[in-house]
Amino acid sequence: MTGMPSFAAWCLRRLLPYAERDEVIADLDAEYRARRRTRGWLSAAAWLGYQVAGSLPSLVTRTAWRGWTGFEPEANRWQPGGPMFETWLMDLRYSARRLTRRRTYALMAILTLALGAGGTAAIYSIVRAVLLEPLPIRDEAAVGVFWSPFDWTEEEFLFLRPQLTGFETVAAYRPQDVTLETPGEPLRLIRGIASSAELFDALGTTPLFGRGFQPGDDVVGGERAAILSYGLWQDLGSDRGIVGRQLALGGTPHTVVGVMPRGFWFPTPETRVWVTTPLSFERRSGQYALVGRTSGPAADQMDAQMRGIGQTLGGRFQYPPQWDKTRSPALTGVREYLLGDLRPGLLAVLVAMGVILAIACVNVAALMLGQLGGRSTELALRTALGAARQRLVQQLVSESLLIGAAAGLVGAAIAAGGFTMLLRLLPLGALGERATLDWSLFWAAMAFALAAAMMIAVVPSMAMWRTNLQGTLATTRTGGVGARGGRLEGALVAGQIALAVLLVAGAGLLIRSVANLRAIDAGVDPRGVVVADMTLPTHLSNDQRRAAIAAAIPVLEQLPGVRAVGATIKLPLRGSGQNWGIRIPGRPEVSSTTTAFRTVTHEYLDALRIPVRRGRGFVASDHENSERVVVINEALAAKYFPDEDPIGRRIDTGFDGGERIIGVVGNAAEAQLTDGAVPARYMLYEHVPPVWHEVTFVVAAERAEDLPRLLDLTRTVLQQNTRNLALQRMMTLDSVFDLAVGAPQRVATLLSVLAGLALVLGAVGVYGVISHFVSRRTRDYGICMALGLAPRRVVSEVVARGLVLGVIGSALGLIAVVFGANRFSTLLHEVQPADTQALLGAVLILLTIAVTASFIPAWRASRTDPSTVLRQQ
Repeated sequence: MTGMPSFAAWCLRRLLPYAERDEVIADLDAEYRARRRTRGWLSAAAWLGYQVAGSLPSLVTRTAWRGWTGFEPEANRWQPGGPMFETWLMDLRYSARRLTRRRTYALMAILTLALGAGGTAAIYSIVRAVLLEPLPIRDEAAVGVFWSPFDWTEEEFLFLRPQLTGFETVAAYRPQDVTLETPGEPLRLIRGIASSAELFDALGTTPLFGRGFQPGDDVVGGERAAILSYGLWQDLGSDRGIVGRQLALGGTPHTVVGVMPRGFWFPTPETRVWVTTPLSFERRSGQYALVGRTSGPAADQMDAQMRGIGQTLGGRFQYPPQWDKTRSPALTGVREYLLGDLRPGLLAVLVAMGVILAIACVNVAALMLGQLGGRSTELALRTALGAARQRLVQQLVSESLLIGAAAGLVGAAIAAGGFTMLLRLLPLGALGERATLDWSLFWAAMAFALAAAMMIAVVPSMAMWRTNLQGTLATTRTGGVGARGGRLEGALVAGQIALAVLLVAGAGLLIRSVANLRAIDAGVDPRGVVVADMTLPTHLSNDQRRAAIAAAIPVLEQLPGVRAVGATIKLPLRGSGQNWGIRIPGRPEVSSTTTAFRTVTHEYLDALRIPVRRGRGFVASDHENSERVVVINEALAAKYFPDEDPIGRRIDTGFDGGERIIGVVGNAAEAQLTDGAVPARYMLYEHVPPVWHEVTFVVAAERAEDLPRLLDLTRTVLQQNTRNLALQRMMTLDSVFDLAVGAPQRVATLLSVLAGLALVLGAVGVYGVISHFVSRRTRDYGICMALGLAPRRVVSEVVARGLVLGVIGSALGLIAVVFGANRFSTLLHEVQPADTQALLGAVLILLTIAVTASFIPAWRASRTDPSTVLRQQ
């Protein structure tokens, strides 16, 4: 007959005292068998469960009391140690007493481990929130974004709409920030998206209440519909009755048809309203991105369908070479599209924090090994008196767990502070809002600290298990430590140096990359320039928008300390956009190309200090009723007028009569910082019929030190004196340049801080191991010096040991850098992963630290008194 279940027996064996355990379990097993035979297994199991559950409270209480007090009844002393839970409680108490008596060691171990665990928990919490949590999109693997985002026209989308095979639905969308006009309140700017009616069907998300967009919401002449974010709905009063009401968005009435659930966002968390836009075959300006939900395979398996769409486009449209959509059709998964740019920087910092945690673990393991070496005589005596080696290892694990628990608590505080700093430094943008400070950060810090503590306990446990503790008694005359050993500690420090080299070299590569990016000539002077992005109501006519922009210029010019004020539709360093076709009379081959096109005010070029190379810039005589003129950059002149002076030549943008070239200016980084010079031309607002609802003002200060005051004055003036302009954001042109440098700069800053921390931990590790090495060989050094060994030879021998550890660790670190840096090559600019300067610099820094950290114990060893050592013999 089957005996009692193994789980019940397991619980009882670990809670019952030894003297009574076998008898009690035998009685329970016999009764269980009898009941199972006579009443069935269900009745027997219920009886046994009742017996075990009823006994557990008293047994657990007894075990906890005995473990805490250490009381051992006479009847149990025939088998030392007691049940497992009692011995663990006793060992935890013993370890706590040892740690309180060795405060310096405990404090160093806890703080070292807390730094690694807290930092890793902070960055892990951000990575989890930004990269690992599911997007607010149903079945996101089936959703993808078409190639060439924000280059699609309404004509192309409407042509493709009925013939997109393999998709359940496809939607077109574009950014459209709108003004919110509320009677009696200032004009508010709302981050928004304008889309076709299919957007929420493609995303697979339904509103919290109300409805989504439906067919007909995006037809010309139809009623404009709006869906609010949960946050905007709360700002407007949290009234469910808002569905069906009209809001003046961008000056145009929109009917609110729904409110999205809390936590929904697309394409960024900044978006607060989604509105429909009337679509027409007549609109051929590329502004849209296309997002589709596949009906069959996943979004990353649509290559054949994408090639078919490219062929369909090629049969209908003729594209200029630089805008040919038929060449590389592809569908990008929506997660990669929304988060792909963040992944390299976040993962680089996560790996760096993991390296810091590993270095911290090595340091604490080395500290524990040092403690173990100092206690070798004590442990040998305990073993000789009957202590089991398993119990000694259990005490080491207990000590490690206590350190880990304390480090987790301290690390949670470090993580809370580091979390805020990381959110500010990492290139997260609006997606940083997804990461919030909550209890998960505390539990992450505890989990990392305890896991690290368990790994740390492995090293000294292995050392103890392999050591002949009884043989250690022969070394009592040397203070309880032998002259040999230290290979395990040396291996740990070499690994620590390798990890430090990895961090320092990585930081060096990024610093060199950032230096290369900052050395690029952007063609503008970013010093002392305020940038104000503003939005006009969309219902205003072109003349009204032009008048609103013109009216703001003199108001800004009157501010004290202002050198020049300009406005434009597109600021340099902010990506591609606003590219218009160009034609040159007598040059038919030029008619199928485009260049960057910038609508500006008279002093825009002067405000950014874009130099005039030939001819002239805009002057007051260039006004609405004067001849239409254009200023081109050197790249356009070199491409289209390579062997002639372009001044006075005419080009045609599509307006009646074309434009006369009056000047050639220097190249500015019109798109990305690393794109190089692109052909660009500048025209006045007065000479361009269409005026867009977004405008950027640039206010240049006479002195760079006046910039903080000018920022505040500009914000105040724009908010108080521009009725038809809503302020979107303000920053300096230096900040725009920093954003153009992008993720490498912020990641380099973080890695530099972490590399500095790794250097400090590495120095502590080398110092600790060499100090322990010197302590083990004190007797040898004393005898050798008594026989005539010079103190400088002792110094050189000890320093050489530290140098050898540094060389071995540096070699391992260089291998790791060469093989690992390729994974983060997207963060590098004109720097190879095997860059000699960065790698050599990292090695030299680590070797210098290894030698310096070794010199202090070496100097102490050289001052050993031979007579004192000989008297101990």
